[in-house]
Amino acid sequence: MSKPVQILLQTTIPAVADDWNVDRFSLLTEHLRSLQDENGEPLYHVTTRNREEDAEGNDPILQTLDSSEFAELWLLAVDTGNGLSKPDCEGITRFRQRGGGIMSTRDHQDLGSSLCTLGGVGLAHFFHTKHQEPDPSRHVRDDQENQDISWPNYHSGSNGDYQSVSVVEPRHELMNSAENASGVIEYFPAHPHEGAVGVPDDMKDARVVATGVSQTTGQRFNLVVAIDGSVDEHGNRCGRAVAESSFHHFADYNWDIAKGCPSFLLEPPGHEIERDPARLRDIKTHVANLASWLAFR
Repeated sequence: MSKPVQILLQTTIPAVADDWNVDRFSLLTEHLRSLQDENGEPLYHVTTRNREEDAEGNDPILQTLDSSEFAELWLLAVDTGNGLSKPDCEGITRFRQRGGGIMSTRDHQDLGSSLCTLGGVGLAHFFHTKHQEPDPSRHVRDDQENQDISWPNYHSGSNGDYQSVSVVEPRHELMNSAENASGVIEYFPAHPHEGAVGVPDDMKDARVVATGVSQTTGQRFNLVVAIDGSVDEHGNRCGRAVAESSFHHFADYNWDIAKGCPSFLLEPPGHEIERDPARLRDIKTHVANLASWLAFR
């Protein structure tokens, strides 16, 4: 019997109750833990934690991640720019250089912009004041309802609703679905103001694998970027990595609005998922695809 793949599911903020702490991703955690092999054995062992700091302001796990038993890091960047220290980033970089897989996700404007301090997959994330989208025409507000949130803030729909997903050809295995007649994932949870991801010009082993459409402007935007085991300047065969436009694809509130949300989230929720939970299988399939794909180089 093979050992379960070790996954670290971590936020970039401390354990603040009224924020997007790791407990607000409990359904994601439960789903990963429920996945089994053909013998009914668990495929993954999932460790969840929020950011902690030592006396020097560094996270004791992230700064030494390369010497851990973890095979995957699912990094939920929910900070406002200070969620990763330099030693944290160095530990994560060494982790990927020795073959570790990374799923990174953030949200609107500068939320999660600590990812900018992380090389490799961090370059696939674009923000408002740091590492902006290359196309200046996109430097405009998309979501018009919340005037306190600026670009990038693509409006894919209300929390609690679905958004339609377009799979970019050639189809990537991250977007496969054996349960849909189309053979692909068709829906993600929606969010009023998603962030921006893309492929920098010099990232040869990355590509966009799924896109969405703004419900406000009709603008198409990227949902998922996959980076397939690139070789770095030192000759290291790096682990695979994924950049997702919003952590709301995975949050409890976006899978089940009855789970609640932090008090600062003011937009009224939708009820599509509540009325038709069957389509939620698509994001769960995507999660299973992510875990499987990231485990290999």
